[in-house]
Amino acid sequence: MTKSVAAKFKVNGIVEATADFEKWLATHLPIVKRDLKTKHEQMALAAFPFFRATFYRWLQLWPHLCHEISCAPTVLAVGDLHIENFGTWRDLEGRLIWGVNDLDEAWHCAYTIDLVRLATSVYLAVEAEHLNLRRRHGAEAIEHGYRDGLESGGEPFVLAEKHQWLRLMALSELRDPVHFWAKMNSLPNYKGEFPAETRKLMEAALPSPTPEYQLKSRVAGLGSLGHPRILALTKTRGSYIAREAKAIRPSAWVWAKGVSEKEIFGPQLVNSAIRVKDPFVSFSDRWLVRRLAPDCSRIELSTLPKEREEERLLYSMGREIANMHFGSPRAIPAVKNDLAKRKGKWLHKAAKEMLEVTLQDWKEWRKSVG
Repeated sequence: MTKSVAAKFKVNGIVEATADFEKWLATHLPIVKRDLKTKHEQMALAAFPFFRATFYRWLQLWPHLCHEISCAPTVLAVGDLHIENFGTWRDLEGRLIWGVNDLDEAWHCAYTIDLVRLATSVYLAVEAEHLNLRRRHGAEAIEHGYRDGLESGGEPFVLAEKHQWLRLMALSELRDPVHFWAKMNSLPNYKGEFPAETRKLMEAALPSPTPEYQLKSRVAGLGSLGHPRILALTKTRGSYIAREAKAIRPSAWVWAKGVSEKEIFGPQLVNSAIRVKDPFVSFSDRWLVRRLAPDCSRIELSTLPKEREEERLLYSMGREIANMHFGSPRAIPAVKNDLAKRKGKWLHKAAKEMLEVTLQDWKEWRKSVG
């Protein structure tokens, strides 16, 4: 962020903003300092991981740079949406489900934030040559999918008879079980405090009678890097299974707005969106417990097959955003009305604006840690 832009919007530079956010963060959960150090290093490596790790910064700049768009009708939005915030899980019938993977930053805000943030992440992925398409085409695919999703009434992505192409993409060889469980076994043992209520939740998610299990420390994600993560790893009937407990806190919106809200809205969005639930996801106070497996995890760009239909994937992501926004049914008529008025390249232009300031911030951050 250049000094002139920071001065114009009366916000701190990225280094000061990060320090302030992390000070706030420490009031809501115990920080794993070594993981936070890793996060800072990852943020300096490339613009895409920087973007993923700095949703709090987006919240400072978004209302200024995209003021009109940020005043659009309100829904319970995902918020911290990006191209790697999609994954798979199994439902009660064992069917493979695809959709938004992380709802830590869910908040009542303009529906447009999810569209613009996803498009901006696509632009960063194109910049880094992780995606091979024209940026504008990516934004158009997202918007087209979103509009179609709203008009159709929404439908979850069950990768059974439908969406075979997406199932094949999600089950790429880079998500092979052998590699996955080898990685889980190599994790260091967990040595921190394990709250009794969290242990109870974790054991309730394991088969009965509760098998003996190892507790491991897991480092994952970027936005939540520094949050405690505890993995329970065990074998049942000759094969590995795992459950993860992750510390959660109120959305970064609380920090950005300077309010005292303590509610966590992820559970509400899980229950209200058009979604096939993961039966192994449960919430308790400030912890989230879920199953981890090769096909029950976030899908990273690096694991996607080389041959893939990128615009089709982005179109599906747009439809999935509509599924999430249907969790606010009373807002849908206003959203449709607002969207009908948006013509031309509004999403492309907004994503370009946010891309530019993200790159400026990243360069400033890189200098500070260099």
